[in-house]
Amino acid sequence: MSILGNILGKIFNRDKDKPKAPSAPQQPAPTSTPVQAPSTPAAAAPAPQAAQPVDVAGILDFMNDQRDQKLNWRTSIVDLMKLLGMESSLAERKELADELGYTGDKSDSASMNIWLHKKVIQKIVDNGGQLPRDMTD
Repeated sequence: MSILGNILGKIFNRDKDKPKAPSAPQQPAPTSTPVQAPSTPAAAAPAPQAAQPVDVAGILDFMNDQRDQKLNWRTSIVDLMKLLGMESSLAERKELADELGYTGDKSDSASMNIWLHKKVIQKIVDNGGQLPRDMTD
């Protein structure tokens, strides 16, 4: 999996290890063919709902509150990656930069890190994450 995919997965799939709610028991197939009522627009199936936005700031702040060492995930790509339990080495960040199409000088890690953080935050928003407005401007 890509590094960005790993970041997004850790944020948006936090409940993947929780047990799923039991589904309703399946009804046996009817033995006779029921008479079908004429279809009307009101009887049509409802349109699928868009996925609910995810409060990413709430999730990450909660995770940060559980730590002894507080991390500045709101401005630091290194701290964001650490908070998510990921390797945040320069090599990993360079690989992430390649994934995201960074064209700057990767030996200027400060500039690359700022760019990476902005780009990752934008990708989080693009995937349904809600963040404070001051982080997305």
